[in-house]
Amino acid sequence: MKASDVTDTIDLALRASGCDQATVIHKPRLLTDNGSSYVAADLADYLRACGIEHIRGAPHHPQTQGKIERWHQTLKNRILLENYFLPGDLEGQVGAFVDYYNTRRYHESLGNLTPADVYHGRGAQILKAREEIKKQTIRQRRLQHQSAAA
Repeated sequence: MKASDVTDTIDLALRASGCDQATVIHKPRLLTDNGSSYVAADLADYLRACGIEHIRGAPHHPQTQGKIERWHQTLKNRILLENYFLPGDLEGQVGAFVDYYNTRRYHESLGNLTPADVYHGRGAQILKAREEIKKQTIRQRRLQHQSAAA
């Protein structure tokens, strides 16, 4: 992979997230390993021009990339369950997995919200609604218990 491949991918990510057009409070940061494409001067110049901070993990310390490595493991476990005979089939399955992972799969590290909920600022509202449902459920169970005990 070359530095130009990385910059093309970052351009796609910025467009997809809307960060290329919106005024954001916190510019995205790029966390990478120390591969040749990530230490290239061209990439450093590009990131500086975009205002993106570049953080590189310590050499020979893969735990720094733990989140993305875990994501890759989850993707592979899901994708390898089937055989794909055409490249389009595999691409479609990867796209479906990314959609599922970001919009329907709850993440314990995000308070059992989806990344889309957090990204779009719906997290606090969802957690508040869940807390209200929990309170109502507890009230109903207490009433049922009291009426059964009486």
